[in-house]
Amino acid sequence: MNKLLLLILSLSTASCSVFGDNGVKDAPYSIVENDDKKMIEVRRYEPMVLVSTSMSGSGQNSAFKKLFRYITGENIGENDIAMTAPVLMGDVKAKQGINIPMTAPVFMDKHSSDPIMSFVMPKDFTLSSTPQPTDPDVWVSELNNYTVAAVQFSGFLSDSNIEKHTKILSQWLEDKGYSTSGKVVSAGYNSPFTLPMFRRNEVLIEVALQ
Repeated sequence: MNKLLLLILSLSTASCSVFGDNGVKDAPYSIVENDDKKMIEVRRYEPMVLVSTSMSGSGQNSAFKKLFRYITGENIGENDIAMTAPVLMGDVKAKQGINIPMTAPVFMDKHSSDPIMSFVMPKDFTLSSTPQPTDPDVWVSELNNYTVAAVQFSGFLSDSNIEKHTKILSQWLEDKGYSTSGKVVSAGYNSPFTLPMFRRNEVLIEVALQ
C-alpha cells in the first residue's frame, strides 16, 4: 500500500469547524528533520492499519461514502473496541457493526492503474484486531516503514496547489540530497466547511533514509 494519495477529510457536522478544529486525531509520526520557514517536515510514520476501497468507476465521493459507512458500523468485529471521538451517522445497516473513530488523514492514490482511497485506523488497532468490512469492495491492510517529506499549505487542495507545492518540496529534497520514490501524496485534514485560510493541506513524497 505504498501508492497513496491523500484527499480532503470530510467529517460529520458534529465534528466540523469552519476554523479548522475538527477534533480528529492525526496518524502518529516522529520528525526526522524540519524546515519551519518553508513549512516542510521529514516524517517517519508509525505502522498504520488502512481500510481501503477502489475509486475506479464510481469516483472519489462513492469511495469516501463506502469507507465512511465502514467506520460508522458496516463492519464485523469485537464490540468492546475502545472508542475516542467516534464519528456517528444514521442509517447504519450492519447488525454486528461497531463505531470506529476516524484518524486523519485520508489516503488517496489517483495515479495508479486502480486508484485507491484509504482511511487510517486509530493507532491501537492492529491488522488482526481491525474489524473486517461487510462490503466486499472494502479491504484492510497495513502500511509499514513509511517515511515521507511533507510541505504544508492552506487554501484549497486543488490540482494547481498540489502541483505548485510538489515542485517546492521536490526542489527542497533535491537541495538536501534526499533519495525519493517519486510517489506524490496529497493530504487534507479538514472538513469541506472549513474556511480556506484555516485549512491544513499537505503534499508528501516518500523518501529513503540512509
